[in-house]
Amino acid sequence: MREPVSTVSGIGKSFLRHLHAMDIHSLEDLLYHFPRRYLDRRKLSRIGDVRIGEETTIVGTVRSAELNRISRNRSVLLVAVFDGSAYIYGVWFNQPYHADKLQPGIEVAFSGKVQYRYGRLQMVNPAYDILDDSTEAGMRSVHTGRIIPLHPATQKLSAAMLRRLIMRALDQYGDLPDHIPYGLRLKHGYPHRAQAIREMHFPGSAGRLNRARQRMAYDELLVMQVALAMRRHRLRTGTPGIAHAPPGKRLASFKASLPFPLTSAQKKAFEEISEDMSSPCPMNRLLQGEVGSGKTVVALLALLLAQESGYQGAIMAPTEVLAEQHFANITSLLTDACGVRVELLTGNTAAARRREIMEAAREGAVDILVGTHALISEGVDFGRLGLVVVDEQHRFGLRQRTLLREKGSHPDTLIMTATPIPRTLSLTLYGDLEVSVLDELPAGRAGTRTVVVGPGGREEAYELIRVELASSRQAFVVCPLVDASPAVEAKAAEKEAKELAGLFPGSRIGILHGQMAKADKDEAMAAFRRGDIQLLVSTTVIEVGIDVPNATVMMVENADRFGLSQLHQLRGRVGRGEHPSHCVFVFDADTEESQRRMRAIAEISDGFKLAEADLEIRGEGSLFGNRQSGMPDLRVARLIRDFRLLQQARTDAFALVEMDPGLDSPEHLLLRLEVEERFRDNLEWLFRA
Repeated sequence: MREPVSTVSGIGKSFLRHLHAMDIHSLEDLLYHFPRRYLDRRKLSRIGDVRIGEETTIVGTVRSAELNRISRNRSVLLVAVFDGSAYIYGVWFNQPYHADKLQPGIEVAFSGKVQYRYGRLQMVNPAYDILDDSTEAGMRSVHTGRIIPLHPATQKLSAAMLRRLIMRALDQYGDLPDHIPYGLRLKHGYPHRAQAIREMHFPGSAGRLNRARQRMAYDELLVMQVALAMRRHRLRTGTPGIAHAPPGKRLASFKASLPFPLTSAQKKAFEEISEDMSSPCPMNRLLQGEVGSGKTVVALLALLLAQESGYQGAIMAPTEVLAEQHFANITSLLTDACGVRVELLTGNTAAARRREIMEAAREGAVDILVGTHALISEGVDFGRLGLVVVDEQHRFGLRQRTLLREKGSHPDTLIMTATPIPRTLSLTLYGDLEVSVLDELPAGRAGTRTVVVGPGGREEAYELIRVELASSRQAFVVCPLVDASPAVEAKAAEKEAKELAGLFPGSRIGILHGQMAKADKDEAMAAFRRGDIQLLVSTTVIEVGIDVPNATVMMVENADRFGLSQLHQLRGRVGRGEHPSHCVFVFDADTEESQRRMRAIAEISDGFKLAEADLEIRGEGSLFGNRQSGMPDLRVARLIRDFRLLQQARTDAFALVEMDPGLDSPEHLLLRLEVEERFRDNLEWLFRA
């Protein structure tokens, strides 16, 4: 279906230009431009039967559109609609442009709250859809059935125009092949793709529409899961890996030297990792867990397992702050008796020191190399790289992760993330990986109380800060996210610090933001860790990699401008010590979505449950952009709503690939072509390690 959309009859240059503006370029783009909703005429209200104060939808014909000027800069547009039973008026203030579309004779659907004013029924600012445009002479009507599809439209292309165009496309190209094997369609009772697409646009009944939607959602999920199954099968069977030795005495000695006991989740995760690493197949495992759940310790155990087998390890972090934090944590846990050499390599490493580290890594003298993107730069080589650890991997592109792995000969890979991933997403975003979850926090932490307040509750946050500072504890204040510009954020931080200096006289206040020189940032963080700074004013640079157990209060300004996962990451910067901690989110939410997010962050402390809530609130949207691996976005399926279908598609896909790994049999050929087509821009991810 890659034919240009211009091959559909009746599309002129102007029409084509408008389609391209909607990102509709091919026949497939057009046929997969599904309705956003439907009007069922059997359930519509007659205008004569509507009730005052109720939300309703009516369908009728525009009889008149009158624009009245109230003053020089004010106008009111009255559009009268009649359906044979009564009139209702659409009312718009200072929006005269609606008159261009709502011409007399056009059939429309109005949706809104019914009012009775000035002796007439009316809707103020109703949502409307043009169902038929009588000015399009000679075009047969395709909206007179019982269920009317309403496609996403623009001011230049109405839903009625798109409806007619799609009908023509189906008449012209409707005999589409089906890539889902007949056996799977028969097993689940799904209609043929051609029939399902037609029913999605022009359903014969609500039941047939529902079945078509299920088929198309399953279709998307199956193709995605087949790709994941093919990739996992290839990684397991097509690439020789490193069979590391099982954990030995050196690793046991290190565990015994730790100043804290491992949690049950950490023990289980390392058992899974060590089992993978002892296999001759390359490990590809995701380690996910809450902020502070101990991912670094588990990663260090894996790195030491590689070192014990005579191999080197590398851990790559997205920022210098996080890389330095990993380096500090690792070196503090390792004693001289361990005999492990750890080095740090970042973009700011001095040239002479950089050459020294690179030579040692090339000769195999460095056991663990911690760094940023500098690890994948030209000239950085390893003598025997056996394990690659990528932290906060969603901040790296596919090519960057591949370059690091290519520094060795098929090393094991451990991906870490502190962003809890709902199960629905882990089966899609990371469905080609094995997953280990750290779902408990180390003992000895007092936890964090979350408070959400409006602008009037800011004094509550200030009082909490005063109490904690008086008890020799420390606090963070995170500046509002006012602009994407680092320079603007820097000014916001400096302004906030000046205001707080007046509110907390005598307190030592520091600033940390992305525009500061590295030496200044390092000194600010070092001073905060030492306790020389009591109150740190920061931008979101502290989101990851900052560990100061004595910090017990965090105040986040304009919290409604942050995503839930980011707020949860910020909250994780406190509550890391023995003292009870507090996180105050100050917000000025003016939308229902913002208010729902603020309620969620206040009520839910479990990161995985919060991630599910976040997904439900904001919807999937462009789910897979952060993965940067080319996972196609979903056009029909919704992961939360269609979780049962996702599980069904995953079971079918993995069974199918187990039976026919390359989809080489004739009955699977169309499915393979569909997988390659949907992943056409990222076949490297699909067919490479």
